[in-house]
Amino acid sequence: MGRFKTIAAVCTTLFTLVLAGCSGLPSSAQMPPSSEMDVEAYEIGVGDTIAVHVWRNPELNQTIVVRPDGFISMPLMGDVKADGKRPEELATEVGTALSEFIRTPEVSVMVTSPASKEFRSRLRITGQVASPQSVAFQPGMTVLDLVLIAGGVTDFAADGRAVLHRQVDGEYKSYGLNLAAILTEGDMKTNHTLQAGDVISVPRKQLFRGEL
Repeated sequence: MGRFKTIAAVCTTLFTLVLAGCSGLPSSAQMPPSSEMDVEAYEIGVGDTIAVHVWRNPELNQTIVVRPDGFISMPLMGDVKADGKRPEELATEVGTALSEFIRTPEVSVMVTSPASKEFRSRLRITGQVASPQSVAFQPGMTVLDLVLIAGGVTDFAADGRAVLHRQVDGEYKSYGLNLAAILTEGDMKTNHTLQAGDVISVPRKQLFRGEL
């Protein structure tokens, strides 16, 4: 009887290893480090408050919220598309349009309230954690920081199969993340520095994987 138990245990172990190898997720060690990510130029979005300053023409100065349709209204010009443009691009466009009415206008645009980035500049953790969270991104935050903010993992968490989802080249890519090593072994190799938009998901233990 003991021999059959031993064989069954070996089979279960092999089955678990095969499933782990077939997950298809690259290791988080292969993802681009956040420190090497280029900082993208800010693009104006819906809900942003922008200040438009026209030098020597104070009557044209405006502090405006970008409307839901992506436009702002400017004196002499009417509606101007702002959504999706960098501040300097919008300034150039406004300056070109105003040149029909005033001589050599000098225009500057400043984003005073970047409301449209509120949800883009957040970190999220879901699944088997005590309190799933969506928190404001702060430079220097790590995987462990986010897990602790969420109150740690639950007893049902398959923390060895956690996944970190990160935007790379404009699309989300998923990387295997071993929270068990961080939380129970003190192994900080996968305690990566996070970047805005990262999402960590912690799956539930599964019987067929031999986790229960």
